[in-house]
Amino acid sequence: MHWWTSGGEGATVAVLKNNLEAQGVGWQGMAIAGGGGEAAMTALRARVIAGDPPTAAQMLGMTVTAWADEGFLGNLNEVAEAGNWAAVVPPAVQGFGVQDGQWWVAVPVNKHRPHWVWMNAEVFAANGLTPPTTWDEFFAAADTLQAAGIIPIAVGGQPWQEATIWEAVVLSIDPALYRSAILEANPEALASDGIRESFDIMRRIRGYVDPNFAGRDWNLATAMVISGEAGMQIMGDWAKGEVIAAGLTPGGDILCSVVPGTQGSFLFNADFFAMF
Repeated sequence: MHWWTSGGEGATVAVLKNNLEAQGVGWQGMAIAGGGGEAAMTALRARVIAGDPPTAAQMLGMTVTAWADEGFLGNLNEVAEAGNWAAVVPPAVQGFGVQDGQWWVAVPVNKHRPHWVWMNAEVFAANGLTPPTTWDEFFAAADTLQAAGIIPIAVGGQPWQEATIWEAVVLSIDPALYRSAILEANPEALASDGIRESFDIMRRIRGYVDPNFAGRDWNLATAMVISGEAGMQIMGDWAKGEVIAAGLTPGGDILCSVVPGTQGSFLFNADFFAMF
């Protein structure tokens, strides 16, 4: 069970499927659309409650931890030891796939950096713009694009997408604030001037979004940048798959740089496949 259904994601699934089949392992896919995986997780819970879990399910790290804590996941130690996972998987990623430091409950298949700005190179060149490194430069570029009749920022109005942007904004203000407010949920940090500033920036971003953004899938927002309908999108590096699937070159036709102010910082999320 997985939620990789966009063009770039479909190519990813094909790589996994082909590699497994080359090793004599069959792949029977159950794809459930929804970029953040909410629909897939709802379907997964229903199947587990009914006593019919899939053999394997795509999960994000915190979800792996939750299912493992409930005792639903199988032990992958044998294959992990054979593949020397402890040596090749970064410790920060291991923290989600290893239960109580004793055995593996899920296999990681990637590590994403979610705080990128994607830009249409032709649109930027035509308007004399370069990738912004500060929020002042970002909003100045947005003003220029808006004046040219181009949607400045392509956004998908779904909770997980807006949270992805907001986390990047908080990181840009202060990595220590990000750790305290978001990772540790410190009440003082959550009520701080830095968090208020983050929502001021979010309000400014909202002013450069088209009126049809509500409910838009992330890959459709990426397509707006690819086509030149929009100039920029804040989205994780999984957007690169959509660029390649469209026959364009990341870093050439579509530019990318980290969200202003997050240079030198690295958030990550990772997809796992957990076995029941």
